[in-house]
Amino acid sequence: MCSHSGTGRTPPSHTATPASSAAGHTRGQPATRSRDRIGPEGPGVRRPAPGGSVGGVGRLDGDRRSWLRGAPPPRWVRALPLLLVAGVCVATLTSPDPLDIGFLLGAIPPLAVLSYGPVSTALLGAAVVVMLDVPAFQLDRPGRTDVLTVSFVAVLSVFVAFVRRRRDVQLDTERTIAEAAQNALVPPVPERVGAVACAGLYRAAQRGTLVGGDFFDVRTCGHGVRAVLGDVQGHGLAAVATVASLLGAFREAVLDQPDLERVAARLDRRLVTDSARVTHAELFATAVLLEFAPGADAVRIVVCGHPPPVLLRDGTATEVGLVPWTPLGLGLPEGAPLTAHVLPLRPGDRLFVASDGVSEARDAAGVFYPLLERLPALADGADPAATADRVWRDVRAYSPEIRDDVTMLVLAPDRPAGR
Repeated sequence: MCSHSGTGRTPPSHTATPASSAAGHTRGQPATRSRDRIGPEGPGVRRPAPGGSVGGVGRLDGDRRSWLRGAPPPRWVRALPLLLVAGVCVATLTSPDPLDIGFLLGAIPPLAVLSYGPVSTALLGAAVVVMLDVPAFQLDRPGRTDVLTVSFVAVLSVFVAFVRRRRDVQLDTERTIAEAAQNALVPPVPERVGAVACAGLYRAAQRGTLVGGDFFDVRTCGHGVRAVLGDVQGHGLAAVATVASLLGAFREAVLDQPDLERVAARLDRRLVTDSARVTHAELFATAVLLEFAPGADAVRIVVCGHPPPVLLRDGTATEVGLVPWTPLGLGLPEGAPLTAHVLPLRPGDRLFVASDGVSEARDAAGVFYPLLERLPALADGADPAATADRVWRDVRAYSPEIRDDVTMLVLAPDRPAGR
């Protein structure tokens, strides 16, 4: 039996296609990449480039809703009606001559609607009407028409505040339900799954969503610890159904499939079956599957059209050299059987797996994010969770706009030094 672990959450104008996701390789053939790899010849060395440190990290404000997208208004917005009332009072009381600024009071009830409920808006509206009739303020000695106009605006503002408050309650309820459903689909990765320390990070490109076209999961079973990270066709809420289907297939396959190749075949069959139900659906997904041996002395890796994992070893970051296969959902090749790549592990080794939202992030000049050059410095002295967070912050600082889902999975097998 396998125990539950979890998947990643957490913010594309472009999505993976079979050609791009498979890195330009044909079915059953290895993709060619210019970056260093771990292969039979041993690890390639990539040192951090100058400027590859964690300096200039941006804030994570983009992870949260803004005020104009449903978040509570900032303090200055809440204070604006009160400041306007105080400013009018001070100006009229200190001026030796009457001031023609009574029209400003008419803006106070509508401003209150932005931050306050109907009761507070009604109180502010009543205060405005009273101020217009107080002789000491000499607000242009308003006539009856001015008072009636402001009173009408105040009553209308109370009604708008009532409607807004009811809609806010409804939207908050719907958002709570949506977050609960999304968290049920992709719960957070625990800090440890079996003998592997884990951390996952997900930032959906579509604002207001916690899940989209990327997914990952980590599970432990009798064969060790198995993990998957993938990117389905499309992004945002439109891809959630495919993500749910793949995660369900993975969790079932982990329970009863004896090897990683058959787990990948089960995911491929799931997409092929789902695609056959809809005319011209052409569902596909890229994925990386990993299986850590019970002793954490080796990891078996299957790559289906996805960027290969990066091995962090002795202060270097190197892509694992393996033979990738076609994306899931296109039918795994029958002539050449799928074979997992076996990577021996040393004490202290870590594996970093990410979606193309990381490697394809661009700066203002259109240059791709140099993951291999920056990753050693970002991972230096950091646990898996801190490593993922540092990379995300660095990607945000490097790229002015994140248009694709960003997903990371950091896995640190706990292998004793004496083994």
